[in-house]
Amino acid sequence: MLAKLSTRPALRRGALAAVAALTLLGAGLPTAATDTDADRPADLSRFHDQKITWGKCTGEGMPDDLQCAKATVPVDYARPHGATLDLALARYRATGDKRGSVLLNFGGPGGPGVPELAYGGKEFMDLTDGYDVVTFDPRGVGRSSPVSCGNAEDEAYASVDDDPDDLGDPRALLAQLKKAAAACAEHSGPVLPHIGTVDAARDMDVIRAALGDRKLNYLGFSYGTRLGAVYAAQFPDRVGRLVLDGVDTLTEPLAEQGIAGARGQQVALDDFVDWCVKDIACPFGQDARTAREEVRRLVRSMDEDPVPTDFGEAFTGQDLVGAIGQGLYSRQLWPSLERALAQLVENGDTNGVMAFATGGLSLPVRDPGGGDPSGGLADEEEIPLDNLPAALMAINCADDPDRPAAEQIAADLKRLRADYEEASPVFGRYRLTQVLMCYGRPRGTDYIRDEVKDLDTPKMLLVGTRGDPATPYRWTVETAERLGSSAVVLDNRSEGHTAYGSSKCVHRKVDDFLLYGSLPPSGSSCGADEDD
Repeated sequence: MLAKLSTRPALRRGALAAVAALTLLGAGLPTAATDTDADRPADLSRFHDQKITWGKCTGEGMPDDLQCAKATVPVDYARPHGATLDLALARYRATGDKRGSVLLNFGGPGGPGVPELAYGGKEFMDLTDGYDVVTFDPRGVGRSSPVSCGNAEDEAYASVDDDPDDLGDPRALLAQLKKAAAACAEHSGPVLPHIGTVDAARDMDVIRAALGDRKLNYLGFSYGTRLGAVYAAQFPDRVGRLVLDGVDTLTEPLAEQGIAGARGQQVALDDFVDWCVKDIACPFGQDARTAREEVRRLVRSMDEDPVPTDFGEAFTGQDLVGAIGQGLYSRQLWPSLERALAQLVENGDTNGVMAFATGGLSLPVRDPGGGDPSGGLADEEEIPLDNLPAALMAINCADDPDRPAAEQIAADLKRLRADYEEASPVFGRYRLTQVLMCYGRPRGTDYIRDEVKDLDTPKMLLVGTRGDPATPYRWTVETAERLGSSAVVLDNRSEGHTAYGSSKCVHRKVDDFLLYGSLPPSGSSCGADEDD
């Protein structure tokens, strides 16, 4: 799930429009190897030795001090002399004594890093005392060969949303899911079979080497914690100072993850409604029980009769569920979510909620026509509206080896529907569909479940928040036990998804570790309202 959306919706809506005009200069790929990283595979030397050329990021509203570039990586690491693709990069340069770079991943899967750093970079300025603060759009995301499913995911959501009494014979649903998988492959191009976290972690090692760093210093949020853990398992001798905030599970099947996520989002929605009804401007009234029913009624009505938009695509109830889910990640976003919902309820204006539904990034065309076969950076108009959910599903499916047979899905479907709807009457079907969308796709990797454990690396800092609606605190504890003695846990006794941007205590302890190597004792905590 996305972790670090900017709290400034107007800027979020314009972020990719601005990114479209970035000056992204070429990265040369030398043919000769150098001494750097002598233990790396020789056939990756041209990627590790490439020169990253930074230039000013141009475009409306882009920070003057943000620099942009690109890095080239192989599409298939098993065939490094074959096709390549470019990854969009951005950085704020070190202002103090530079000791290297710290790489950021803001979560997802499916969240682009460049616009997030551009419009949320103020949170990370303390780190520039010692580092270039760098981020990237992962493969399949944003401008880095974006994937898409066309309209297939909408049709799949509609199939799962059918009357439960019609699910006794789910063959039509399974056929629709298989059709959706084929459509995703058709619209996504050659990157889709290589979009999982294992390949994204290899990309981070190329970025590390191209930046000139011997070790990877890293701050990952939500899904970014999975990415960081996989990197540490793949390249234990190249781990520098790693921080994982809002820790993801490495072992739970997608079906169990979905139920946990739906339950957490429902709790967050109830809290939002309790907050909203205290404001006379709340579009659902001033009674919490009635307001909760009004939210459910709005979702049902929009599934039955989607709202037209300015971009040629109708906005459905399930689109609204996805938008609300994004707005619940941080209390800082709640006023913006309330305004967006009021615009929808009172005027039928979808612009506000669409900004949340797309991760707040852009509202471009839906079909990119299969992407750029050359693997170069995509232009803004080539980034599909559904890139965020399409990438989320593709990466989660690539990371999960479970592929229940049609007979098992048919036997379990009613029970799963009941379990998900019990977890959340609003988010249940949406989260179940994300799980079912893996049907018809190739089986995912066993690597994360089988190999990401008992790591022999320097100490890593894992931050878990007690009231996190997306990554339950128990996942922090379980992942720390799995990673072994390298993992140091910081307990954030507060609410919200991830802690670095909301807790001054966590922020300080993370910065102390990244900048100075100072770790808190494992099991230490930050209070909910601690300011010191």
